[in-house]
Amino acid sequence: MNRQALIQALIPQSVRDGQAYQVADATGLIKLDAMENPFVWPESLQETLAAQLSRAALNRYPDPHATQVRQPLRDWMQIPESLEMLFGNGSDEVIALLISNCIATGRAVCAPDPSFVMFRVLAHQYQVPFYGLPLDDAHDIDLDRWLSVIEETQPGIIFVPQPNNPTGNLFQTERLQRVVDQTQALVVIDEAYTAFTDANYLAWAEEAPNVVIMRTLSKVGMAGSRFGMLIGHPDWIGEFDKIRLPYNINALTQIAVRFALEHADVLESQSAAIRTERARLSDALRMRRIDVWPSEANFVVVQTPPSQARAWFEKLKQHGILVKCLDGAHPSLADTLRITVGAPHETDALLSALDQFTAD
Repeated sequence: MNRQALIQALIPQSVRDGQAYQVADATGLIKLDAMENPFVWPESLQETLAAQLSRAALNRYPDPHATQVRQPLRDWMQIPESLEMLFGNGSDEVIALLISNCIATGRAVCAPDPSFVMFRVLAHQYQVPFYGLPLDDAHDIDLDRWLSVIEETQPGIIFVPQPNNPTGNLFQTERLQRVVDQTQALVVIDEAYTAFTDANYLAWAEEAPNVVIMRTLSKVGMAGSRFGMLIGHPDWIGEFDKIRLPYNINALTQIAVRFALEHADVLESQSAAIRTERARLSDALRMRRIDVWPSEANFVVVQTPPSQARAWFEKLKQHGILVKCLDGAHPSLADTLRITVGAPHETDALLSALDQFTAD
């Protein structure tokens, strides 16, 4: 049997029909496509962290429970003692862990449509049925249709980002509460962008038996550390911890996260600056008569003239700026670009580029 025949025999059709996750090459470009914090650490802190990393015991396995970051995280995020935490190699690993649990149950996965692409991608990779939950014209929960899909499909897990990516908005709390109350599924509220909004759903994980919370440090300046977390009642966390891979948080990440939490004021200051810059960017775009969707995240979505999104994307690249073209990803995202909020000089460069090819 030749190699291709072996691949067809041993690799599931769902994997062979898919594609590897694509990351655009940003070499030499202002990178505004991936919702990263644009600010680096002060040089003095970089040097201190480098010294700590140099002393890492790389000959030993890391602490399997990342003990040294638990209490600092609890203190900084004000996580109640009644809730427990599970850590993942980024939120992606947490999502994969949750979805993999559905394999043996025969239950499906649901998430807003459109939403974070990895909910659908990982469900397909694990061959777990996935059903999108439609949004209304304001990109909010279409409650009747959500409840209908949930009743029909009986999912095991419903992922609900607050705020949502890629639309940037918060779903109405009252509608989300109805979903939580009327489903037997585990509702995973994804608060990846919690640093850029005043919304906070930790109390729901205390009060509702079917709610857990996902968070990450990626958006506040630690994307390179790949550190995500699941927060919930100890009964939920205890079960999911049984299928977590051992030693999944490496020693260098544990040191870096602990160091960042010791200097959380830097993370908070940078997040506040991003909020301020988001408002400046949105106002400046509207002054140029560019339609900007309301955002509670560290990015904004702009609506280009009909059939111009891809042209704008390419012209921005020609001016040295990489954004995300959403056009074609979903009917509701037609003619849109997603722009990460950058540092002030990056915003200025973006606006200057737009001025050069959008002025009448």
